[in-house]
Amino acid sequence: MSSSPSSVRAVDIAVRLRGVTKVYDSGVAALGPIDLSIAKGEFVSLLGPSGCGKSTALRLIAGLADPSSGALDIAAASATTHPGHRIGFVFQEPTLMPWTSVRDNVGLPLKLAHVPAAEAQPRIDAALAQVGLADFGDAFPRELSGGMKMRASLARALVTRPDILLMDEPFAALDEITRFRLNNDLLALWRSLNMTVLFVTHSVFESVYLSQRVLVMTARPGRLSAEIRIEAATRDDAFRASPAYADACRRVSDALAPAYTGVHAL
Repeated sequence: MSSSPSSVRAVDIAVRLRGVTKVYDSGVAALGPIDLSIAKGEFVSLLGPSGCGKSTALRLIAGLADPSSGALDIAAASATTHPGHRIGFVFQEPTLMPWTSVRDNVGLPLKLAHVPAAEAQPRIDAALAQVGLADFGDAFPRELSGGMKMRASLARALVTRPDILLMDEPFAALDEITRFRLNNDLLALWRSLNMTVLFVTHSVFESVYLSQRVLVMTARPGRLSAEIRIEAATRDDAFRASPAYADACRRVSDALAPAYTGVHAL
């Protein structure tokens, strides 16, 4: 199936995969063929069983790996984006350097890009403020909670001013209260920064709460088996308690079920 709504013009597409596959040197077919389109400014979640290729899809989009076949198109960066940094990536683990401060961790992408300190420091301060860590720039990772470490990892992605933000199960290891709080903060950032977000998760509830569309994947090799649109005027505690939220969770769960029984809905 294709996830591209026919009403979206090509110029409005941020990410497009056409017939993309990934086969590793070992012969394992990890992904595809997959057709995937994401509009600029859209929040989309990829949902599927472990090993279905969700993370592989993110790595291909980020340019961290090459597809075995098919075409992958990424929209040109906006004029406000630092050249070469139109994509930000937040991994499942914060991967912070323990020997240096939060500020230096957040500023690492700018340092690697040789951004002058006079330009880098205001951007680092802004990124820390955006994730609620303005007062923790001089702290070390060991002094942070799990949620604060993930905030620092998010700030490191935001400091590059990306047009597209890829997130690979970033909140999976956090407690439920922290996860809910970070979900809300992420939605606020998405709205204020007008980014395109592709979010990988195992959680039906998280995918429904965050996303405008949930794309369900089959078991390996991952293909798209269903698309569920989530219509919600607001995303807050009232939405979580609403019949509409419960109904959307049921629809996503029903679409996901075949992936766990070995039946691929195509």
